[in-house]
Amino acid sequence: MRALFRLRPYLARYKKTLLWGLITVISSNVFTVVQPLFLGKAIDDLKLAVDAGSVDISIFVQWAGLIVGFSIIAGLFTFLTRQTIIVVSRHIEFDLRNDLLAHLQRLHYSYFQNTPTGDLMAHATNDISAVRNVLGPGIMYPADTLMTFSMVMVLMMATDWSLTLLALIPLPLVSIVVYKLGKSIHAKSMERQEQFSLLTTRAQENLSGIRVIKSYVREEHEIKLFGSLSWEYLKKNLVLARVQSLLWPLMFLLVGFSIMITLYVGGVRVIEGSLTIGSLSAFLAYLVMLIWPVIAFGWVINLLQQGEASMARLCKIWDTEPEIRDTAETDSTIRQIKGEIEFRNVSFTHKNASTPTLKNINLTISQGMTVAIVGYTGSGKTTLVNLIPRLYDVTEGQLLIDGVDIRRIPLDVLRSHIGYVPQETFLFSDTLAENIRYGADEASMEEIQSAAEISQIAKDVLDFPKKYETTIGERGITLSGGQKQRTSIARAIVRHPRILILDDSLSAVDTYTEDAILRRLRDFMKGRTSILISHRISTVKDADLIVVLQHGEIVERGTHEELVALGGIYADLYEKQLLEQELEEL
Repeated sequence: MRALFRLRPYLARYKKTLLWGLITVISSNVFTVVQPLFLGKAIDDLKLAVDAGSVDISIFVQWAGLIVGFSIIAGLFTFLTRQTIIVVSRHIEFDLRNDLLAHLQRLHYSYFQNTPTGDLMAHATNDISAVRNVLGPGIMYPADTLMTFSMVMVLMMATDWSLTLLALIPLPLVSIVVYKLGKSIHAKSMERQEQFSLLTTRAQENLSGIRVIKSYVREEHEIKLFGSLSWEYLKKNLVLARVQSLLWPLMFLLVGFSIMITLYVGGVRVIEGSLTIGSLSAFLAYLVMLIWPVIAFGWVINLLQQGEASMARLCKIWDTEPEIRDTAETDSTIRQIKGEIEFRNVSFTHKNASTPTLKNINLTISQGMTVAIVGYTGSGKTTLVNLIPRLYDVTEGQLLIDGVDIRRIPLDVLRSHIGYVPQETFLFSDTLAENIRYGADEASMEEIQSAAEISQIAKDVLDFPKKYETTIGERGITLSGGQKQRTSIARAIVRHPRILILDDSLSAVDTYTEDAILRRLRDFMKGRTSILISHRISTVKDADLIVVLQHGEIVERGTHEELVALGGIYADLYEKQLLEQELEEL
């Protein structure tokens, strides 16, 4: 149960409420366990009255009234127990979800590249729910059963201690059964949760990639594959259910032996006159009261085993430290960035990769410069610009901004001064205005419209039904590829960044619109640093400096005219694009 001990800080937040919950548990049990005493007294009074030949009904009405009254009070305290302990479990569930998301947001970019989204979804749903069961029923029922068991045992021993010991003979076997089955339940729960992660991952991929699936007519294939995963999940659930289903019948069987012993031995003592019928009835009522604690004990062990398995999976996430974060080296006095960037002998190797992606990069980008990066696919262009906002950290060499090692700049300061439009644009299922405003919450509608003008999305907005308040659907599904890119560019511009990075983010835009965007960007980015990645020469030809990458190394650098005259890779790309353009015109 080591993982569950990690919940102590959450429980400490609500210790006062939990204390009140425990008080209500005690109160409920006090008013419950005395009721069999009233029942025993009523039966003995009835026997005496029958033997005497005169029955006074008012006495039994009084006993019945006490039992009903105490039942109502016990029920009220049981209600209050649920209003405290169970409600606290819901609050802690809320805290766990928030803490999980907050921690995920702090994790490094490569973590999400190596962790399936469906797996994270399973953690946020099934695992946290299983942990909540430990915090709700897992606290309430142990407290309730412990109090019930303790009080009932005292009263049973007071009634007849030797009969109590005989009745309890089968109960130690319960601990053995729970221990043996509990270990199996824990292992089966882990297997089930892991299979559920595979299932949710596949479902998420199917929903996200529905257009690809339909385009390639793979519906039947995906249905069969999902059905196979679902069937495996069903089998693992059934295996777990079989193990769980053994618990309760065994509990009832063992308690049944206790009742059988009590009836036999107690009946003999009633005949002998050493025990009254009322006392035996009360004793049996107390023994029946022990059925629920014994069963609840097994059920709670089941919850604890499942909760432990789920909490262990969550702890793996919480124990994952962000590789990229502020450290003791961070200089918190740095609050502004001007935009000068310098790569000094920078190399970078991805985790688990045998060869470096970038090698010995030496590049200085002065404040206000526009630098373009070109090269064949896989040359390391995107990896290079990902180092600037510290989506990755350099593995060798040094990256400086304004002459300061990038690791010394606070992450929030660094990233808040960078406008980054990645290759794969991502838009939220929200209004167009909120998508542009994302990351600049204080941006006014005038600033949003100005950014939209620069990115050339403003003219398209006029055709939208609610203009900037139009909801664009999940991942911007109602927009074309070019509209998505222009919206993402507007999102980067509205932040007024000191460094703007466009990673092939004009690929879906026609050349006329591209030219209009670049002209407006040049005016907007005066005094700021711009970095363009593109396969189109038309996008990069007016840059102050063009850098050509090949196999992670800078092999050419210069202006458009200088590189064309050089006759290298850039010139080859340029000639091929000129040829393509001539063929299109034909």
